[in-house]
Amino acid sequence: MATEIPPRLRELAPLQCGVVTRAQTLAAGLSDRVVGALIKRGSWQRIYPGVYATFSGGLSREAVLWAAVLYAGPGAALSHHTAAELWGLSSETSSLIHLSAPADRRIVRQPGLLIHVSVRVAVHPAQNPPRTRVEETVIDLCKSARDLDTAVGWITRAIGRRLTTPDKLRVALESRRRVRWRSELAELLSPDLAGVHSVLEYRYLRDVERPHRFPVPRRQAASRRNGRSQYQDMLYEAYQTVVELDGQVAHPGDSRWNDIRRDNAAATTGLTTLRYGWHDVTVTPCQVAAEIAAVLAGRGYPDARPCSAGCPVGGGIARPSPARSSSVAGAEAGRRTMGMSGRSRSATAGRRPGNPLRLSDKRTQTGRAARRESAKGRERTRAAREGDTR
Repeated sequence: MATEIPPRLRELAPLQCGVVTRAQTLAAGLSDRVVGALIKRGSWQRIYPGVYATFSGGLSREAVLWAAVLYAGPGAALSHHTAAELWGLSSETSSLIHLSAPADRRIVRQPGLLIHVSVRVAVHPAQNPPRTRVEETVIDLCKSARDLDTAVGWITRAIGRRLTTPDKLRVALESRRRVRWRSELAELLSPDLAGVHSVLEYRYLRDVERPHRFPVPRRQAASRRNGRSQYQDMLYEAYQTVVELDGQVAHPGDSRWNDIRRDNAAATTGLTTLRYGWHDVTVTPCQVAAEIAAVLAGRGYPDARPCSAGCPVGGGIARPSPARSSSVAGAEAGRRTMGMSGRSRSATAGRRPGNPLRLSDKRTQTGRAARRESAKGRERTRAAREGDTR
């Protein structure tokens, strides 16, 4: 029995990392009997039902991914965490291979494969192995994220690594019917938040900058030093103040020396740099705000405000509104003007000069007059009796 591989299949297999399907072998003129003989001889391997590796030995990661997407069939694509791995959104290899397939497809489950059924699978037209577009991948990951921070991380990472743009992500978000945290993610993708490139920067905006009424800084402010471009996370240019946020992932190990050199260089131009980490911003945002507000106030910014009664910004004393201030001042002045003892205040409670008597005062006077008239009547009666006796 001839087991010669047809030229057509020899050309196709390398394009798919050496993996082919039963339909492809049949189209190339290779029968099931020949394929079975190749597998039995050990020249080929069966990976999934109807999916074969045209070589012996171990499978590369790319060959495994090709086998999965070929098994899912036409219109399917690698998605979610597996697509993130291919796009460079994640440095981790997903334990499961995630696939998105059309809703009308019936796919028998296989170990290690996680099938996501979708009415719309946006497959990238040129990338191989087939995968969802990077924008669709990001929105898929946001939908399945365990919390808002994780969802924000996928978006900021995609933008920060220049894999896509806020505009493209916003279009992908609007095309989905159901997305968790839609309003928060839409705000993150708005032009006002351009330059927010990490979860920590988003937390700073949400928990430090906005609640305490800081001025809007220049985000990712670019400068050049010694012929190299440098970027400052937040630059309050009018107040010569820089805020740098050091996430553990974004600033590992030796890169802190680069940060120190950058801070020293900024100091020579009159800039003050304040540097905070994840714990500072997420656990003690008001303390961070108080320090930044003090520096900004020393350089002419007067509008920072505490976010609550216990907030230390501005000494932690919330400033009353003008209407409340005037009413409180009037009450204090009134109390000082009265200058009465407790007894005299209680004796004249509710009485003001020139005002008519209260109802209770009228009732008291009427009772007294009645008692006097009654006493006079009893006196006249007694006098009349004495006259009769005489």
